[in-house]
Amino acid sequence: MQGPHCIAIDGPAGSGKSTVGERLAQLWGYLYVDTGAMYRAVAWLALHEDIDISDGRALGELAQRANVKISKPEIADGRQYTVTVHGRDITWEIRSPAVTQAVSPVSSHPEVRSLLIAQQRKMAEQGSVVMVGRDIGAVVLPDAEMKIYLTASLEERARRRHAELLERLGEHNPALPTLEAVIKDIQRRDDIDRDNMLMAKDAIVVETDHRSISQVVEVITHLVENRR
Repeated sequence: MQGPHCIAIDGPAGSGKSTVGERLAQLWGYLYVDTGAMYRAVAWLALHEDIDISDGRALGELAQRANVKISKPEIADGRQYTVTVHGRDITWEIRSPAVTQAVSPVSSHPEVRSLLIAQQRKMAEQGSVVMVGRDIGAVVLPDAEMKIYLTASLEERARRRHAELLERLGEHNPALPTLEAVIKDIQRRDDIDRDNMLMAKDAIVVETDHRSISQVVEVITHLVENRR
């Protein structure tokens, strides 16, 4: 089935938007853009170069020269995409606890957001795209034909994120946080992201608490069919 030219998927951390977005992009043969990975890449580079993440001007300059690229995965290691900075593959490095701690403060700076938003719009101009983030439908791509806002309870989002970490790190990995720690971290990110976590007025809200990823994809597919 051919989907809309552009679909925007927003929602808080752990709402399932990245996995749902990837599935829809595969279904329609679209470019999949996880904007959060771009902010994570800048956060990773800031930590790597020892730049103060509270310094918006320095971070803006860093983002300007970062040369962040997101492409389709060429390595079969479970990744949704490949992220490079200056040609270096940092796909998994941007998922480290240190980057997770830094990404919300980094993405809160207008100097960083304005630059990356411009890049994201250029990516959408290249062809049909599924783009996920915090404010895609409201700010980045306000003219998107389909706007979805995924939501779920804090507890459910934390449970999902903990399950992802468990699968990736292993049960006995000392780096695996407790469920309680994940709940606190997601709450912290929600608090920092609140000003940038905008839902478009014409977005369709999809509750994901009691739905699997496949069920959410099915719901969105039906919404697209009905709109057509």
